[in-house]
This record gives sequence, structure tokens and C-alpha cells, in this order.
Amino acid sequence: MMSWSLEEKLYFGRMTVTLGAHNVRKRECTQQKIKVEKYILPPNYNVSSKFNDIVLLKLKKQANLTSAVDVVPLPAPSDFAKPGTMCWAAGWGRTGLKKSISRTLREVELRIMGKKACKIFKHYKDSLQICVGSSTKVASVYMGDSGGPLLCAGVAHGIVSSGRGNAKPPAIFTRISPHVPWINRVIEGK
Repeated sequence: MMSWSLEEKLYFGRMTVTLGAHNVRKRECTQQKIKVEKYILPPNYNVSSKFNDIVLLKLKKQANLTSAVDVVPLPAPSDFAKPGTMCWAAGWGRTGLKKSISRTLREVELRIMGKKACKIFKHYKDSLQICVGSSTKVASVYMGDSGGPLLCAGVAHGIVSSGRGNAKPPAIFTRISPHVPWINRVIEGK
């Protein structure tokens, strides 16, 4: 298991999540701010390759489900989004090289690409990651979007992990399906 420094542990110990936010610079009536009790990393996280780039956060109290805060279904462990599938990513990241972080939640429609498109990255493993982008559009996720979801037909298939420094596609998302058994064990307290 990956060990984290004292500084990183203190960061998670002081972390608060904001649920139901649209504009992160304003207090909105839909927002719920909840402190993080602890974080759980997968046993096979690799910081250098970014394989298994996922963390679960246990909140100090349960979130209230509302029209702005709801759960998203997870895929089955064997459910891999296929190349060509159109999906949606969301985040508050930069929208360009010289742009600042967005104040409001943005979303972009992206296509699942074949693993050959991500050969430009030093570390890419199709069984653990998803290559996402477009060969015809410049749209992508970028700095500040890390940890954001990739929803395909309403199911959370990926988590924004890394991309290119020039903000051009493709980008790499952590594939959620291989982690579903681990997620279920953590939720069940095993």
C-alpha cells in the first residue's frame, strides 16, 4: 500500500467536501459542506504511473440526498465503456492554457478512444485506465478537473486522472469498473 506523508495526511484530515455546488465562489442553498473523516487508498495505488488513481472519502456525516445531491450508479466489475462511446465529464478546471480555474461547474462531451490513442503517454494501461478525447475536437478536461467524473449513459465509468500539458486530447481517466469489488468491500467495512 502507498504510504502518504504526514503533510498529506494532515491535508485529508482538514478536508471538507462541498456537495451540490454549481458556483464554487458563492454559497448556494443547494450546497452541503461536510468534513472528511478519513481517506482510503486502493492497496495497489502507484504514484509514479498513476495506475489505480482513486481514493474513497469517508464523510463525518451522511449527505442529504436532494435534487442537487444524489448518488451515481457504478458499473459492474466487468463493464468496460467501449471505444466510440460518448460520455460526459464535469469539473471546475481551466478551459484553456491561459484561462483561470472556472467558478462554475462545466461539462464537456467526450468520446472513449482506443488504447492506441493514449500511446503518447509514458504510462497507460487499458485495463485500469480509459483513453478519452476526440480526434476532431479540441475539447478535453484540463488542470483543476482531476477527480471529476466521466459519466456514460448515467453510469460513472471514470475519474479524471491526467492529461497533456497543452490541454489537447486525449486525457487519461481512471477506469472505475476494476475497483468496484474493492469499493464494495470498503463500504461494507471489510
